[in-house]
Amino acid sequence: MSEHRTPSPGPAVPAPEGAPAPEGIRWFGTSWVGRGSDYRLRRALVPVGALLAAAAGALLLRFGVQGVQMSDAGGFVYALLVAAVAICSCLAALRNWKLLSEGREALTGWMAEDKALGAVWIIGGVGALLAYFVRSLVEAPGEAVKRARHEQAVQRYERRQASRSRRPDTRAPGRGKRRG
Repeated sequence: MSEHRTPSPGPAVPAPEGAPAPEGIRWFGTSWVGRGSDYRLRRALVPVGALLAAAAGALLLRFGVQGVQMSDAGGFVYALLVAAVAICSCLAALRNWKLLSEGREALTGWMAEDKALGAVWIIGGVGALLAYFVRSLVEAPGEAVKRARHEQAVQRYERRQASRSRRPDTRAPGRGKRRG
C-alpha cells in the first residue's frame, strides 16, 4: 500500500504558493499537521486496528505452529519453530519501531534489507504490528519524522523568502544586464 493513498486532510490550511506541503501518513493523511478532531479520532482507532490485526496474525501463527506440533515432528522441531517465530517477531518489532521513530534513512545493516529478509519480516509481522500499536499510543506512527522534515522544509522556505524580500529585484546582486 502506498503512502500516497492517504485520506484527505479535511479543511486545508492555506499555505503560501511554493511553500512545502506536508507528507501524508498512512491512515492519517496530513491531519497530523493541525491535529484536529479528525486526527484525534484516527489516533483512537488506529491502535485498536493494529491490535486486532496483531491478534489475528497471532492466531494464524498459532494454527501453523499447532499444525507442526500435531504432526509429531518432534519436540526439537516444535521448539525450533517457536524460537524462530519469536526471534522473527522481535527483529520485525525492532525494525518497525526504528522505522516509525527515526525514518527509513536511519535503517542500516540488516534492518535495511527489505528483499533478503522478506521472510523474516512476514513471519515477524505480529511483532511489527505490536510495535505499530505501541507507537500509535505515543503518536501517529511516523509523525515525529514527518513533522521534523516538514518543519525543516518550512524553515528553509522561510529563509529563502526572507532573503528574496531583502533584494529589490529577483536577480542576485552584481548580476545586471550586460552592457555591450
